[in-house]
Amino acid sequence: MLKRVLSSLALAALAALSLSAAQSTGGGGILPRVDHLVYATPDLQAGIDAIEKIVGVRATPGGQHPGLGTRNALVGLGAATYLEIIGPDPEQPKPSGPRRFGIDELRSPRLLTWVAKGTDLESLFARARQNGIPLGAVIPGSRRRPDGVVLSWRYTDPNAVIADRLVPYFIDWGNSPHPAATAAKGATLVGLRAEHPDAGPVGKMLTQLGLDLPVTAGPKASLVATIAGPKGRVELRN
Repeated sequence: MLKRVLSSLALAALAALSLSAAQSTGGGGILPRVDHLVYATPDLQAGIDAIEKIVGVRATPGGQHPGLGTRNALVGLGAATYLEIIGPDPEQPKPSGPRRFGIDELRSPRLLTWVAKGTDLESLFARARQNGIPLGAVIPGSRRRPDGVVLSWRYTDPNAVIADRLVPYFIDWGNSPHPAATAAKGATLVGLRAEHPDAGPVGKMLTQLGLDLPVTAGPKASLVATIAGPKGRVELRN
């Protein structure tokens, strides 16, 4: 009887360890917090083509970002998660300053950063600053979908680059419909992790922000997203 009990306990412990290992390597714990991934491109069509080739899903038009000189296309990665392909908008005048995400300097499409779901962003901003994490100020944003619906949101300024963009910015869609609802279907985000030469300090910042993103030591900063779709499981890495 005692042997059977000990055997059952051992099996339970092994299962728990296996689950913990799977989450630490695959980013399972962070996935519910991911609002979207940002895939920046010097040419929107080139970015759409690249994602279709890699993932096997053709992105749907998202809309214009008025005054910022950009527009996007979207691939859904879950019920409330998506991939944003963002590039210059030829229908808008060139903005007075550089476009966000260093788009004007890009030579080819690349996974750039990720965006976390958030609420009460002012309190989040204040707590982050108290911990020495320089989140961007909370600002409003909007865009018009091709069907005329205007989406509006509040977010921490994405121009604030923290830990080579492994620390995300935060977004709150408020009462706007989530973009994943109208994004192209057929893909799912199944893992998200990061690598960085200073993995310890980066991981500490993420933990202080309540984000369980696995960070391991690596030769350079890298965000790695695992996506399941028509092409099987593929990795996007910046």
